[in-house]
Amino acid sequence: MKKLALYLMLILVSASVATAQPKQSFIKVTVTPDHVDWNYTCGEKPKFAVSVTTCSNAPVENAQIYYEISEDFLEPLEKGDKTLKDGTIVFSGHTMKKPGFLRCRVWAKVDGKKYDECATAAFEKEKIEPKTVMPSDFAAFWQSEIEKNSKIDMLPKLELVPEKCTPKVNVYSASFQSFKKGSRIYGTLCVPVNHNGKCPAILIVPGAGCRSRKGYYSEAEKGFVTFEVGIHGISTVLPDESIYENLKQGSLLNYPSANVDDKDNYYYKRVFVGCARAVDFLASLDFVDSERIGVMGGSQGGALTITTSYLNPKVKCGAAFYPAMCDLTGYLYDQGNAWPYLFKNKKLATKERLETVKYYDVVNFARNLSVPIWVSYGYNDLVVCPTSIQGAINEIPSQKEVMIVQQSRHWTYPEQNSARSNWMMKQLKK
Repeated sequence: MKKLALYLMLILVSASVATAQPKQSFIKVTVTPDHVDWNYTCGEKPKFAVSVTTCSNAPVENAQIYYEISEDFLEPLEKGDKTLKDGTIVFSGHTMKKPGFLRCRVWAKVDGKKYDECATAAFEKEKIEPKTVMPSDFAAFWQSEIEKNSKIDMLPKLELVPEKCTPKVNVYSASFQSFKKGSRIYGTLCVPVNHNGKCPAILIVPGAGCRSRKGYYSEAEKGFVTFEVGIHGISTVLPDESIYENLKQGSLLNYPSANVDDKDNYYYKRVFVGCARAVDFLASLDFVDSERIGVMGGSQGGALTITTSYLNPKVKCGAAFYPAMCDLTGYLYDQGNAWPYLFKNKKLATKERLETVKYYDVVNFARNLSVPIWVSYGYNDLVVCPTSIQGAINEIPSQKEVMIVQQSRHWTYPEQNSARSNWMMKQLKK
């Protein structure tokens, strides 16, 4: 396995930094482990150095903080309030006896405003073992669903969206039928204007929620057809963004748990087979090279990257940022709590739900991958727990490249995006 560890200093620069990153503020809270790579062996006791300073690195005297030290997404092992006379303090004394992640999180209150930061120590992360169980009929279950879906006529539609086109990229509202008659998957298709022959293509699968899909122009300008899909059966290019927000707060409010007690009717069945069908849709276009199709996404989209890479053999490679839906039952064994936190209330772990999630746990898809996969995540992710991500990575049998940016949370640095783009373009190159 080829690993790429990128240790970036948490320095936020200029207006060119992507908006997904945290903004610079006058007060800085810094939490730093005593190992440069943030990695430890089980039994070691990390020291977390905490400082509260101004942006010019002047200590904030008598800063008031609240802190928690906990294993990944679990209840605190220690918590409390402290006053930092000179703006600094060191926390130590805790360790882990099993592979996993230990996090120190700090909230500071200065002049009535709150600031927070954290640092997370990894303990022998390559030894993390997911708790999810592989059903004996996993492959047969999904093969049957894909075969049934293949019998439904795609009835593809392409409609040029002139106001979104540029001199280099033509943009289309695209859709196709999937899952059942009348049910459609919509997306935003970007096509290079001056393409010669068949182009490589990238399917972009979505993170959680419901929103418009602007399309991926940069890759299209480099000769790639890009198709950014939505999963909720609604056009991705509606002019009124409030429609998506209303759906998100209304009928789609709790969609990740809709029908989770029935594996044949769980919400994500339509989603998983629909994303796999999106690859077929791309392959059917006369300007796409069906042997050079990749898939990528982050969070929920990271999960869909892995599931799609397994479900459709036309996928040549996949690139995932912090994939969600990994090791969904881990929390029941005090091992992280994977988004969408289906068992945060352990009383919800009914026989029916436990049976369903075996078929939708991304770990079980990861265990069956045969194409190259690129994954990137941060130890400080507070949305998708690193324990679940690393556990899934450990199960991947195919060629994999892992880019770790320890201090990043549920966002990416421009360097991560560039690394992902470069890797995928290399994989899809003739």
